[in-house]
Amino acid sequence: MSTIELSDRQKEIVKIVKKNGPIRGQDIASKLDLTRAALRADLAILTMLGYLGARPRVGYFYSGKSIISLLVENIRKIKVGDVQSVPVVMNEKQTIYDAIATLFLEDVGTLFIINDKGFLEGVVSRKDLLKSLLGNNSAQNMPVSIVMTRMPNIHYITENEDVMEAAEMINEYQIDSLPVVEVVDNEGLNLKVVGRISKTNITRIFVELGEE
Repeated sequence: MSTIELSDRQKEIVKIVKKNGPIRGQDIASKLDLTRAALRADLAILTMLGYLGARPRVGYFYSGKSIISLLVENIRKIKVGDVQSVPVVMNEKQTIYDAIATLFLEDVGTLFIINDKGFLEGVVSRKDLLKSLLGNNSAQNMPVSIVMTRMPNIHYITENEDVMEAAEMINEYQIDSLPVVEVVDNEGLNLKVVGRISKTNITRIFVELGEE
């Protein structure tokens, strides 16, 4: 991940504020032997990036936050339940052909497989389906449960967890999306799929925060 490189003058401003803050803009300018107007752009950039904070009639103070840390801080406030998508599910008794058709009709990369009681039983991806068809012409009529990843080897998340946690899991396990579940029993054996959070959801969040 690239970072924004500060100029030598901006680094010096941060150093002055860190040592003397809170400090007025005019006093910062005096220490650098410059006019207040000459520093206006630098102070605006440092404040926007989160290195400095500013209070009226008080001055500038050091916040110690870069734009990346501010971004992460904002993402931590967003719950999965606030941004999740509608899950695409199918019964474990349906065929691989049904799964392929659903995958393309719904334009998703992963399907969540449920049992007759509506609880999560497995996950199947495009890669799983492709592998099942290679060299096996009759595979399309087999139940999708044969090729799915089963519990307890499924990574999932709940609505109350933050989006950063979801992003870290998707990145760590190199998967397309996570099922968002409601834990029905105390043992955590029965999980009801209530949503889906994917790379697309998370990318959209970054774009929106960047625009803000």
